[in-house]
Amino acid sequence: MKIYEIPPEDVYVELKTSKEGLTDEEAEKRLEKYGLNQIEEVKKKPLIYNFLANLYQLLALLLWAASILAFISGTPQLGFAIISVIVINAVFSFWQEYEAEKAVEALKKILPSTAKVIRSGEEVVILASQLVPGDVLVLEEGDNVSADARLVEAFQMKVDTSTLTGESKPIRKVAEPIMKDNESFVGFNNLILAGTSVTSGSGRAVVFSTGSKTEFNKIASLTQAVKEEPSPLQKQMNRLTQIIAIIAIFMGVILFLVNIYVVELPLYIAFLFAIGLTVANVPEGLLPTVTLALAASAKKMVGKNALIKRLSSVETLGSTNIICTDKTGTLTKNEMTVRKIWIPDEIIDVTGAGYKPAGEFSHDGVPVSHREVRELKLLMRSATFCNDAKLVKPEGADEKWKILGDPTEAALLVAARKNGFDWEEEMKKAPRIAELPFDSKRKSMSSIHQKSASVTGKKLNTVGEPDVADETNPGTKVAYVKGAPKKIIALCQQISIDGKVQTFSREEKENVIKKHDEIAASGLRILGMAYKILPYDFDDFRPETVEVDMVFLGMMAMQDPPRPEVQGAVEDCHRAGIRIIMITGDYGLTAHSIASEVGIVGSECNIIKGKELDSLSDDEVKKILRSGSNVIFARAVPEHKMRIASILESEDEIVAMTGDGVNDAPALRKADIGVAMGITGTDVAKEASDMVLTDDNFATIVAAIKEGRTIYENIRKFVTYIFAHETAEIIPFILMVIFRIPLPITVMQILAIDLGTDTLPALALGMGPSEADVMERSPRPRKERILNLQVILRGYVFLGIIEAILVMSGYFWVLSNGGWHLGESLAFSDPLYLKATTMVFAGIVTAQIGNLIGCQTNRTSTFKVGVFKNKWIIRGILFEVLVVLSIVYIPYLQSIFGTTSLGVFEWVYLISFIPIMFFAEEFRKYIARKVQK
Repeated sequence: MKIYEIPPEDVYVELKTSKEGLTDEEAEKRLEKYGLNQIEEVKKKPLIYNFLANLYQLLALLLWAASILAFISGTPQLGFAIISVIVINAVFSFWQEYEAEKAVEALKKILPSTAKVIRSGEEVVILASQLVPGDVLVLEEGDNVSADARLVEAFQMKVDTSTLTGESKPIRKVAEPIMKDNESFVGFNNLILAGTSVTSGSGRAVVFSTGSKTEFNKIASLTQAVKEEPSPLQKQMNRLTQIIAIIAIFMGVILFLVNIYVVELPLYIAFLFAIGLTVANVPEGLLPTVTLALAASAKKMVGKNALIKRLSSVETLGSTNIICTDKTGTLTKNEMTVRKIWIPDEIIDVTGAGYKPAGEFSHDGVPVSHREVRELKLLMRSATFCNDAKLVKPEGADEKWKILGDPTEAALLVAARKNGFDWEEEMKKAPRIAELPFDSKRKSMSSIHQKSASVTGKKLNTVGEPDVADETNPGTKVAYVKGAPKKIIALCQQISIDGKVQTFSREEKENVIKKHDEIAASGLRILGMAYKILPYDFDDFRPETVEVDMVFLGMMAMQDPPRPEVQGAVEDCHRAGIRIIMITGDYGLTAHSIASEVGIVGSECNIIKGKELDSLSDDEVKKILRSGSNVIFARAVPEHKMRIASILESEDEIVAMTGDGVNDAPALRKADIGVAMGITGTDVAKEASDMVLTDDNFATIVAAIKEGRTIYENIRKFVTYIFAHETAEIIPFILMVIFRIPLPITVMQILAIDLGTDTLPALALGMGPSEADVMERSPRPRKERILNLQVILRGYVFLGIIEAILVMSGYFWVLSNGGWHLGESLAFSDPLYLKATTMVFAGIVTAQIGNLIGCQTNRTSTFKVGVFKNKWIIRGILFEVLVVLSIVYIPYLQSIFGTTSLGVFEWVYLISFIPIMFFAEEFRKYIARKVQK
């Protein structure tokens, strides 16, 4: 026999314990056998290993070699400078790639640290980690459950299982045996599971699973088992550094060999020049700039209600091409409001919105009261008696009505109050004596009430009308039921029409179902209501005995209205080529109506229910998804989300997945972008996600995608900007070899540009605003590279060569004015050489100012968007000017970087580089626009 199938008294025997609990000696033996009751965490490398890995990746190894050669060649200051570059890059890479794995810690926080148990006949408090199978738990209202256990005593006990199921409604728990098959432990009402909590009542339970064997730990293990794949940006940056490293090594070796065998320079000089070219090829400021730009975007998104937990996720959002979203709270307001009521052959309209109990009931424009319509009164009683929610009246004029409990049940209370039905007073006359809690399989809830002995009245009439407030004798028991209409209809053999109970014929049932589908098609969520008179001595409160041969009363239809901003966000997605797939636990027609209203799907839509999805193979699901047709997954459970995410990613799609429950965590971890709800989401879901919506709003996801696309474009902009000066730093080394001229720029000056003057301006480009058409382009392919041919041609070739020509013209201008002739050598300390190299250094900086202004857009003219619309551009320019003037004029810095003061004529010459670079880029964009047309 299974643990949930046996009577309470047999549970002790099955688990080899007793009502007096285990002895301390037996508990110790079992602890050695089963281990500590705690979540098993997958062992991971210490964080220090992640940091050290950045010190021996390809680019770092290249710089290590350069630093060693610098020490060998007698330039220790250069060696230390390069080592500092390695450390800086390692720190920023670690920051970018590191994601604190807090999901397990969040799970641990949910589990209580202590537990009350019976040991040797006495109630004691022990550490939760010391629980073992066979321990007898003592549970009271407010207690958290520490292990999986079978109830042996339960007194009006309700348990919050939302951490496991995502369902906010507490579940009634019982001690009686349950006969079920093929269902997870979560669905059994005589089992309590680790991670849940007792919301009311009390009881005792015998532990049967601890530690790794609990259902809770299975979710933790599944979450940890999902391998964290590098984001698209991380893959791009890794590939980019590999390309740069290969180019740098190749050019450095070639230059070294040429200097040794062709130019015949001394070995240490050849080393020095090879180091210089290698360093010139490495954009030392790239990784810090990328990280700072991502961090700035993440900070910006916080103001837009999106909390980004992983920096690289900002860019991943930009490449998202599928959003898998739930309905409630994300697309809708999560404010249920009853809109229509159906009682036999009559539709009653309900006005009002939200949880404020203000509105009217009317039929064809005529006000309707429950006092006038018997079925309506019984419907109100069923809706409010079979209910665990509460309405909270606002304390101040500026406050709103609030709810405690399930929004759907709260909507029923609001409707009753609008109709003048005082359920609190009615409940006093007929208090609840038992409850059959909502079950996802039954899709119904029953509340059993008994007439108070202090109330007198008439006997039941011939049709057994259950008007417990007026016409029943003391002691009469009535079961009220609410739930999924089709389920409720199937349970009913009679129907109440015009105050009379009649046979509920098959034809009549079909007509009611048709009416249900008509109402559901308008986007309303519907609940059916029924009742049953029970014998005076009835005490067998089970679904099998209570929820049969009932009297159908009618249906209440409610709406969770779409958020007003969602439709515009959906339109943005369609223009941007982003597909939206709804995965919801709601009824298919209701989901389709909401999806149609906000524009996700059209009239034609493939609605796949959870059970149907279970029957489909992965290949069949892929075929459906590949078809591109509108599809909604209805009556879905969190496990379906995980499966769909895996299937989509196997198709090379970049997926954003929403979720809020603990069992959503694996799907959130699996998706490229896991999006957790900040208001309704559990801590575990938040920790497993990449992004948390602080407003639970779908429109926020779209705004985040826009920011992601913007940051990707901005990264390309500053990569172009950085690579332009890389060319201007490399060409002087090439010219040195070809024409045997003094080296036009020193390694320290290169580092001053790469890590000094260019960092803040590049960051300014990374923080630039979105271009007008950013959400009118299709999602870029997963394999598209940041450093593509267009970026190479624009940065390295076009802008880079122009910049190199400008700075080298300044170099030769200074040398010729100083009387230098081609072939003549100059000492590194020669004032003329210092001035010429300073001209190159300052020339690159000034040229980069023009480049900075021009690179703010890719195709649109900078004049159209505003030359200085991005305030960070001005700050970047001021920063560049301040740094270059400091290095050129402060004596201490002159000695470090090998510079000297420049005169007015030199500066006039250099400042002319700014408009030349800017208008050159404007001309390129003009040609690009013409070609694109």
